[in-house]
Amino acid sequence: MTLDFTELAQIINLNSYTKNKLGVDENGRVFTRWMEEIGFNTEVFTREEIGDHLLFKSPIVEGKKRVLLLGHLDTVFPPGTFTEFSEDKDWVYGPGVCDMKGGNIVALEALRNVNEQQGYVTNIDMLLVSDEESGSDDSKYLSAELGENYDICLVFEAAGVDHEVVIARKGVGTFFINLEGKAAHAGNHYVDGCNANLAAAHMIIALTELTDLAMGTTVNAGKISGGIGANTISPKAEIVVEVRYTQKKEKERLLASLDLICASPVVDGVTATLSGGIQRDVMQSSPNQMTLLAQIAGILGYPLKTEKRGGVSDANIVSSVGVATLDGFGPFGDGDHTVTERASKASFKRRIDEVTKILLGVNVGQF
Repeated sequence: MTLDFTELAQIINLNSYTKNKLGVDENGRVFTRWMEEIGFNTEVFTREEIGDHLLFKSPIVEGKKRVLLLGHLDTVFPPGTFTEFSEDKDWVYGPGVCDMKGGNIVALEALRNVNEQQGYVTNIDMLLVSDEESGSDDSKYLSAELGENYDICLVFEAAGVDHEVVIARKGVGTFFINLEGKAAHAGNHYVDGCNANLAAAHMIIALTELTDLAMGTTVNAGKISGGIGANTISPKAEIVVEVRYTQKKEKERLLASLDLICASPVVDGVTATLSGGIQRDVMQSSPNQMTLLAQIAGILGYPLKTEKRGGVSDANIVSSVGVATLDGFGPFGDGDHTVTERASKASFKRRIDEVTKILLGVNVGQF
């Protein structure tokens, strides 16, 4: 199979920074045209401040598993920065070639192959959301709701270096702790103040001690601010905390501990308010996922290598509603989120071949 990267270049050269609604929507319109050419119907979930989310739907045949292909339209570079596609003999370069416009092209080419070889596509839908790179704060609710309609989900983030697919991802949450103390002159009225900065310092130590590396749990107080000046007891402070975890029971421990720490600041007279929450819940390997891997191995004639990743994706969201989910079906690449982002041309060919065979099996009810 000889690959032509003209279409990939077309969408790479459309700036799709998450906050660039016009660019994200234009990317979506191009992809809509391609999907409708092979018989998909498009449902648009209109948004005012971010790009529209798109669900491409095929006819439903009862008695067959339903499969969701999941990707995102947005990328991380604003207009006027890293925006252009280029290529050489072995690699393609540009924002999104591996994360994840390249992955979306893999899914598209596989669907085209299925439609050409079998004359139809049924029970396979594709969801492209517009805000994954900024945390899926809007689309996560839609992805979870739609995900419940499917038995299998394949996600098209980049493949591992040996073409591993992803069977687990950490859950992640971001929290904001606002501390209120009492200002006082540090020279004349030191004892009259209630030091929010001091309370924050004790709190950061307690938060960090929640880390359990053996369990894959990390707690990072990544940003702190507070105070007025050296001669004033601090009346305010803020801590921004990220938590990551590999087990649901660890999520419950972390949430309970955060509440407890914020309920009892060490410094008298200081109060703390906790806000924020879990952005994407943990993606854990599961029996139905292992069954899916075995079925795919039977179709391909070899098992796919697997890996677990600390980073998150929208696979976390669909997996959390009980769908057998595998991630990493895009091409292998590196440098994502940097101006050196690239993807392997050979990897595109391999992934399109693999996904085509999987979807051919889905289309005739082999799963």
